[in-house]
Formats: sequence, C-alpha cells, structure tokens
Amino acid sequence: MSTAERIAMRPELPEETPADVAEMASIGAPVSTLTDALRLAYWTTPSLLAQRSTVRSVDYRVTQARAGYGPRLSYSMASNWQHDSFEQRRGRPTLVLSGMTTTASAILNQPLFTFGRNASQERGALAQLDFQRQVLRSTEQQALLDAISAYIGVLRDRASVIIAKDNLAALERQLSDNKARLAVREVTATDVQQIATRVSLGQAQVYSAQRDAASSEATFLRMVGVPAGELVPPNPLQLPMRQLEEAFAYAETHSPIILAAEAREKVSRASVAAAKADLMPRIDFQGSATYGSQSAYNDDLRQRGLRGQVVISGPIFESGLRRARVNEAMAANDADWRLLDGSLRESRASLAASWNDWQAQQAAIGSYRDAEASARKAYEGAILQQRAGLITTLDVLDLARELLVARSNSNTAIANAYIAKARVLAAAGALEQAWLMPDAPRHDAERHARKVRHNGDVPLVTPILRGLDGVAAVGNTATRPVRDPAATRTAAPIQILPADKLATPAASPDGQTPAVAPK
Repeated sequence: MSTAERIAMRPELPEETPADVAEMASIGAPVSTLTDALRLAYWTTPSLLAQRSTVRSVDYRVTQARAGYGPRLSYSMASNWQHDSFEQRRGRPTLVLSGMTTTASAILNQPLFTFGRNASQERGALAQLDFQRQVLRSTEQQALLDAISAYIGVLRDRASVIIAKDNLAALERQLSDNKARLAVREVTATDVQQIATRVSLGQAQVYSAQRDAASSEATFLRMVGVPAGELVPPNPLQLPMRQLEEAFAYAETHSPIILAAEAREKVSRASVAAAKADLMPRIDFQGSATYGSQSAYNDDLRQRGLRGQVVISGPIFESGLRRARVNEAMAANDADWRLLDGSLRESRASLAASWNDWQAQQAAIGSYRDAEASARKAYEGAILQQRAGLITTLDVLDLARELLVARSNSNTAIANAYIAKARVLAAAGALEQAWLMPDAPRHDAERHARKVRHNGDVPLVTPILRGLDGVAAVGNTATRPVRDPAATRTAAPIQILPADKLATPAASPDGQTPAVAPK
C-alpha cells in the first residue's frame, strides 16, 4: 500500500498540554516509569481528549441559556416588485400600475418576566454541564486505570517470559545430564523421553509467554501512546481510606457514577420546572422600526415608523397538551431519581468486589512466595535424589512443573494485587491526577466555562431579569435523598485470616461447630 493510500497524519495536542509531555509524545521515546506513563495517558489519550472537548461544547449551553434573559434584535431588508391592473368603468382603458420599492425593518424582543422559563433552562444547562464533567472524571479515571493495568501487565508478562525460559533451561540441563547418564546405563531411554517431552512443552510455553508479552506491549502502546522501555517497579498505591466502610462513605461524595446520576436527575428536574413554567403567562417587550415607501410602486416618498408594546401572552386551552408534558417530565424525573438509587448499589457492589479482590490477592502473595521457595528446594533436592537413584525421573519432572506453577502464580498475584488496588481507587472515585500526582499540572475544566459563561450577558439586564425569573422558577437544585430501602445496608468485607488459621472449621450460623464428615 502506498503512502498516499494510508490515513493522513498530523500530530497535534491541545495547547494546555505540558511542554515536557508534548515532547515525550512527539518523540515517542520509550518510558520507564509509571509516573511518565500516567502523565502521557492523562494528556494524550484520544477518548479523554474527546470528552474534554465535549465538556467545552456543553459550556456553551449555559451561555445559550443565559442569553435568553437578554434582548434579541433582528432585521430584514427587501426589494419588491409589484404589478397590478385595475379594470375601470366600461369604455375606459384598464389602469396598470407597476414598479419597484425597497423596505427595511428591525424587530426587538426583550423578555421581561417568563415565570421561570429562562431560569429552568439555565438550571438544565448547568446540570447537563455537571453531568458531562462527571463523565469526564470517569473517563479520566478509566484512562489512568488502563495505563496502570498496561504498565503492570508488561512487567508481569516480561517476568513470565523469564520464568518460562528458566524452566526450559532447567529442563534442557536435566535432559543433557540424563543423556549422559543413559550412555553409562544409569537411566533408561524412557526417562530421557519423558524429559524430552517436557522440554518440548517448555518450548511451547516460552512461545506462549512471548506472545502474551508482545500483546501487553501493544496494549501499553495503545493506552500510553509510546512504547514501554525498561520499566521499573512502581511505588505502592496509597488509599484515602483504611476500611471498606470508609470507602463506601468516600464514594458517596466522590464516585463519578453516583455524582453523574445526581446530575442526570437534576437535568430532568429542570425539565419538570420548564414544563410547569410553560403553563404560566409571560411578559415581553416588543419593538419595531420600519423604513419603506409610501407607494407600493416607487420610492419617491418614504415613510419611517417606530412601535413599542408590552405583550402578556399565555395559554388558555390546549386540550391538556401542556399538562401532559408536565406529567411526562415528572415521570421521567422519577425514573432518574430511581436510577440514583441504582447508582449507589452499583457503586457499592463494584467497590466491595474490588476491595475483596485486592485483599485476597494481597494475602495470597505471601503464600505463593512460600510455595515458590518450597517448590524450589524440593526440586533442587529431587535432582540430587534422582542421581542417587532414590526417586524416579517423573517425580523430578512433576516437581519442576510445580516450581513453574508456583513462580507463575506468585508473579500473577503480585500484578493482580496492584491492579486490584487501582480498581479500588477507581471504584471509590479517587483514581485521579490530583491523588496520584498532586504536584503535576492538571486539566482545568472550569477555566473554559468561566471564559464563555458570560459572553451573552447584557450589563444590568441579565442580572436583574435572572434574579426575577429565578424567584418564579419551580423547585430547587438541591441533591435529592436516596429512596432505596437497601441504601442503609452495605456488604461486609472479606475476612483475611492468618495462613495457619485457614484450615480451622468455621462456625455454623447458629454458633455450633459443624460436624466433621466421616472418612
């Protein structure tokens, strides 16, 4: 495929991107620390940049809503041609008149009091902005979680390649040793074939580990944007809570899932207020200025006109249309209120699962390390025992496989524990740039909003009319309480017992020790 047939490339990052991050992304040099990987993911992930642009677009909805308080002035200009013929009395010729004229007009409309219509629209726009910001927070946390998972995944899979190669090297040494022993008839050909079988399987395991490592490298490039270099082990993650119950409380005020559900409920609540305001009258000032011709056929004589009026308008009877709209909006808002209950359940379930996974994985690391140490000693001792003729070749191969499994499980548990802890942070709403790297520059979503929010404001007019309309608006913007009866109940955390206590029979629900099944 020629270069012309491929997709066009024009690297470009937002202006707010830190210079060093932009340089790293432009050069594409491999990174070696988790901090660099997180910074690149935070500033260059396409889905994250897209969501930031979405938030900026919603900033203008607030500007549009505030523009409703101000005047609207429009104009029109026309060039007209008219031809008329008038029949006269019988016997007289028909009167024909024709000609061109030009006209111009300007129309001014200024809402004076909309009984909450404009205030409800502004509330809805602000709630939509809040919702999109929570979606942005969720996207940011997902980008950081993906970067952490990719970083740890590369470390894990590179270690898996080393483990697989160590296993293959040990098997090849054993095969070479047993071939020498076969020559002096210390072992049988069957023993050598058993080892050769395990060597072939070990080679396949190396290929499989290399495949997984290559896939992890590709995932790292997708999540971070640059290749993975010689990665150093990351620093431990810190949690803003110590117990699961504290994590539940933290998530209630920080989880983007819960906060987005609250914002979505406020959006539909503003729609209810707007529908109710539409039942009321409204007061507007309307003015117009015209400049045209006195005659419809020429511009010889001109006329000018100025008109102004205060108009009170409102519905009288529409066969229940507006009331139906109110009921529809109220039902939709009730649905969003119930979804707030569901978001609390979802957040707690996700947080409990992540917490328990982290605790279990962390506790298992020590056991896997003990198993690895024991398996290594058993394997090394078995080789000596085989040479002395005390155990068979198959026994040694089984111990080699146990050592491979123990090392692989230990490697996987270390990686899983780190990722699970990152998931705890994400589920609680704490996996953010401010927590992970408090001194690093951050995206300021409020800066653009402050810049454009008052673009359509008219001095004196907007603040005064906004205050009047806000008094008439129905409802409020306070966060509503959760109505779910299950909201007071939380899941208990996993009980991590010392390793030497795991085999102790657990007590039955009635407090009695369960009976031991007969052998």
